[in-house]
Amino acid sequence: MTTEPATTTGTTGDFTIRAGFIPLLDAAIMIVAKEMGFAREEGIDLVLIRESSWASIRDRVALGHFDVAHMLAPMPIAASLGLTPFGGKIITPMCLGLGGNAITVSNAVWLGMSEHGADSSGDPKTAGEALRAVVAERKARGLPRLTFAVVHPFSSHNYYLRYWLAACGIDPRTDVALTIVPPPYMTDALAGGHIDGYCVGEPWNSASVVAGVGHIATTTSAIWKSSPEKVLGARADWAERNPDALAALIRAMHRASLWCDSGKNAPEIVELLSSSRYLDVAPSTMMTGLTGRLALGEDQPQTLPDFRYFARRAATFPWISHGLWFFSQMVRWGQTELTPATLETARLSIRPDLYRKALGPLGVALPNASSKVEGSLAMETPVATADGRLFLGPDGFFDGKVFDPDLIEDYVAGFAIAGGAPEED
Repeated sequence: MTTEPATTTGTTGDFTIRAGFIPLLDAAIMIVAKEMGFAREEGIDLVLIRESSWASIRDRVALGHFDVAHMLAPMPIAASLGLTPFGGKIITPMCLGLGGNAITVSNAVWLGMSEHGADSSGDPKTAGEALRAVVAERKARGLPRLTFAVVHPFSSHNYYLRYWLAACGIDPRTDVALTIVPPPYMTDALAGGHIDGYCVGEPWNSASVVAGVGHIATTTSAIWKSSPEKVLGARADWAERNPDALAALIRAMHRASLWCDSGKNAPEIVELLSSSRYLDVAPSTMMTGLTGRLALGEDQPQTLPDFRYFARRAATFPWISHGLWFFSQMVRWGQTELTPATLETARLSIRPDLYRKALGPLGVALPNASSKVEGSLAMETPVATADGRLFLGPDGFFDGKVFDPDLIEDYVAGFAIAGGAPEED
């Protein structure tokens, strides 16, 4: 099956765009763009199709069923590198926000972590050290390795989880087992004892807390402040044939991002996304992840600083340095090799030029640079732009490392724990 290029409809819009999404809070910009009329006002008939797994999103984009999709940030890079089943180049012309993920463990694992000093602060170092003690204790007693789930091998969740574990002295290749579970199934997998923990986007961490089967140990926004998350992935051939349609979609989703970042709209977003058409989750569970006021366990909800942004801090700008950090982790864990060709392919899959072309004429404040040193900003910092200024950061990694995209080889070589896994994820 193939999908025709964006076509004139003569009724609801100038362009029809088919887009896939996974039921997650970070699909909000795409859903709001349709439901609040931003897409229609840009001449787009935006057709949204819900999927349950990232593998399905990946395949349906590659096969032409979808023109664009709500995608894992590393997925377009992996596809462009030929690491996915059907190949085909996919580009990232826009990001869908910062943060919004967490790492949740079973109650039994959390009890063990608590006995080794873990608390409900969400601090990644404290939680990681406690988990390391649990892992060591289980190994000494001859118990099976803990199993952690991520949503896809080429996902930010895989790399954030591995980064956190390794930085805390837990080798994700040998000290724990990793497996793949689609986001909506995480809570059931945890409740059934099939996994001991997972990394996923909201609301599927809060869902386990509400169900009484899990505890949020830490968040990815604590592991890497202002960390990138989902992106708008577009088939490169479709984008090339339909530049006006893509630009219109970026404009619509930019407007949606501003609307989503306005706190006064939170109740309406929750009502919209919690419906059976989209996430089909209780509104109360949705609100916690949307506002960043999460209950990590049985304790009272607490506000987690910088948990999620839809628009602030240039949250939708497709930074090349974000993409190259994910590429560095692919190299680190043996999924690909670092060569001039693979590096250039990864770089070219991130398209800030298309973002600028779509939004520049509107006077939107855009970064002057397309890449930056990640982890260097200790606080929110004003950055000059051609049309005003932006505030970026803080963007630090919890272990103090800094990623310079011009020094990828040195960066990867600097990790004590690295290399291909002894078994497939």
